[in-house]
Amino acid sequence: MYRSHSCGELRSSAINTEVTLAGWVQKTRDKGFMLWVDLRDRYGVTQLIFDEERTSKDLVEKARTLGREFVIQVKGTVIERESKNPNIPTGEIEILVTELTVLNTALVPPFTIENETDGGEDLRMKYRYLDIRRNPVKQNLIFRHQVTIAVRNYLSDQGFIEIETPYLIKSTPEGARDFLVPSRMNEGQFYALPQSPQTFKQLLMVGGMDKYFQIVKCFRDEDLRADRQPEFTQIDCEMAFVEQEDILDAFEGLTKHLLHKIKGVTVDKFPRLTYDEAMKRFGNDKPDIRFGMEFGELNTVTQHKDFKVFNEAELVVGIAVPGGASYTRKEIDKLIDWVKRPQIGALGMVYVKCNEDGSFKSSVDKFYDQEDLAQWAELTGAKAGDLICVLSGKANKVRAQLSALRMELAERLGLRKKDEFAPLWVVDFPLLEWDEETERYHAMHHPFTSPKPEDIKLLDTDPGKVRANAYDLVLNGNEIGGGSIRIHDKATQSLMFDHLGFTKEEAKAQFGFLMDAFQYGAPPHGGIAFGLDRLVAILGGQETIRDFIAFPKNNSGRDVMIDAPATIDEEQLKELHIKLNL
Repeated sequence: MYRSHSCGELRSSAINTEVTLAGWVQKTRDKGFMLWVDLRDRYGVTQLIFDEERTSKDLVEKARTLGREFVIQVKGTVIERESKNPNIPTGEIEILVTELTVLNTALVPPFTIENETDGGEDLRMKYRYLDIRRNPVKQNLIFRHQVTIAVRNYLSDQGFIEIETPYLIKSTPEGARDFLVPSRMNEGQFYALPQSPQTFKQLLMVGGMDKYFQIVKCFRDEDLRADRQPEFTQIDCEMAFVEQEDILDAFEGLTKHLLHKIKGVTVDKFPRLTYDEAMKRFGNDKPDIRFGMEFGELNTVTQHKDFKVFNEAELVVGIAVPGGASYTRKEIDKLIDWVKRPQIGALGMVYVKCNEDGSFKSSVDKFYDQEDLAQWAELTGAKAGDLICVLSGKANKVRAQLSALRMELAERLGLRKKDEFAPLWVVDFPLLEWDEETERYHAMHHPFTSPKPEDIKLLDTDPGKVRANAYDLVLNGNEIGGGSIRIHDKATQSLMFDHLGFTKEEAKAQFGFLMDAFQYGAPPHGGIAFGLDRLVAILGGQETIRDFIAFPKNNSGRDVMIDAPATIDEEQLKELHIKLNL
């Protein structure tokens, strides 16, 4: 037996007990005839004491050879600690060591294994197995486990069945790029790793498994952003004989359960916004509603003067920044520079200070009088002491720009509190979106999303106005889940493929198996998928997902710890019938 107790377990009730502990050496403190060692394992830290008078000089000398992160086993007696440490659960006791065994030595780690470390992110990712020993990362992984267990238990209690679907599937042209896997036994043919178990969960509905879920790895070979991984985990769910309202109720219940069980937070009915409302009021389809700064559209009160910039704009829109009237001209200029960065792309920004005495001072006083500016304040909800920030231009672009500014200002003002949770549903998304590059419509979600029945007639005349039976669950400005009611009959699915530019032959080659299944009694069905990595990070009070993943990739999609992806040898390539032209 390597240990009788963990390093986080012993309390004063165990005094005079003989114990065996094992773990890693956190640090040592040498006082000559006496030496202390902090011993750490997954459960906590226990202080060990080596004392020449009470044990032996040889044992103290042996303890002096211990380095940081040595793996050791000790036997000894639990005694009362003279200098107690109220900051750790084991702070009232220590172990008077009588026997020491070094189980393994260790090199000096490349960064300190402490809560606050001196290691940069790249270094810690290279030595991720060491980083996991630190409390913040360890606790994040334990937290992820707790969320996962809560999800499984809740869905199981609601009658959902967890079913595994294949990882080696067929490549499809829609969505992001697939990761491809060559087949050795079928020359020139490839599997794809799934971006989602979408078609399989629909087939499970055809098979009568009317409540399915799976916590599943998914893969997308797409251009990476700072907080996106090429492989990610979904809570994937599907239900049969349901309408949109049934799905929203079911997974609002799951989200409420997680918030209450994991965070102790009770949330009432989730608000709902249509896609059009969300874009008009917040400039994006995943708004953070923990704070105000809602958009005020100003076309009617700005395009009546000789200010050409506003008169030629498709949209003039502003927000009121709480307390922003106190900003200096230098601070406002920095905000203008921020929105003009290439990542945001605005050409400039007009501002209005709402003075405490009820007057206004703007950067366009030459064109607009106090009565005009008062109307701006009314439409943006600005009060005395606030700053109105106004952007103008093409509607879609300017909304995205102002949305980015809104989020940046909220961050600076401390309005995005990590211990506050504001979920909402965004519904009635467009079914299709126009792609300028390919000059055709693409499915905004995926080609299996059902259009609103009353909008189907618009597919031939005005496809951009067709609404989808689709919905996203948003939490604190992040999309944590998205889904839809699916098409469940062959005729409608075939019509959808036609409008997405598939020929009959292409549709049959890619999705013939699904179309065939629809002919054998497919029930009405729909579902949702939660991004587990993102959900766990937000519940954990963060928006960075990497520290909640055991072995994440970096921003370039590389695992710097195992150095992957990597080349493979010529013999393997031959077996796979692959020739590289380098």
